[in-house]
Amino acid sequence: MFQESEMNQVYLALGSNIRAEFNLPQAVRLLESCGRILRKSSIWQSQPVGDEYQADFLNAAVLWETACDAQQIWDEVIPGIEARLLRVRDPLNKNGPRTIDIDLVLYNREQLQIAHRIVPDPEISSRIFQAVPLAELSPEYLVPGLGRPVSEIAAELQADNNGVFFRRDDVQL
Repeated sequence: MFQESEMNQVYLALGSNIRAEFNLPQAVRLLESCGRILRKSSIWQSQPVGDEYQADFLNAAVLWETACDAQQIWDEVIPGIEARLLRVRDPLNKNGPRTIDIDLVLYNREQLQIAHRIVPDPEISSRIFQAVPLAELSPEYLVPGLGRPVSEIAAELQADNNGVFFRRDDVQL
């Protein structure tokens, strides 16, 4: 059994625009097989980024406690869940539709690089679909490298929203 000190607190962003009402909760259930979900955000609807000729996305975030380290999460956990939910990556369209997209956004209170990815995600301050769900989970969390609370980032992004990002109370994680 793992001791409390060996557990990592991980914030994951989840998104889907293919069978999202099924795939988002299913991803959370699969995460519970290798850790414990401490908090879940509401589900939010957003327009697609990059490739606008596809369905809107549903987005959420979870605070997940796990014994897995960041490299294991990146190399094994995320690809394993995405494969189970039949995610197909289109090499010609990185912003294409997907059954599930799981991003490692925050890891403990650390800044790190895993493969080609920087954590925390440097684009969090421009991604409403990450910042708002994260702010629901831990509004006062100071984003490493930015030194700003995630709630402040979310509020700025929501002020410029123009109604294209909204909470979906009819869908639950």
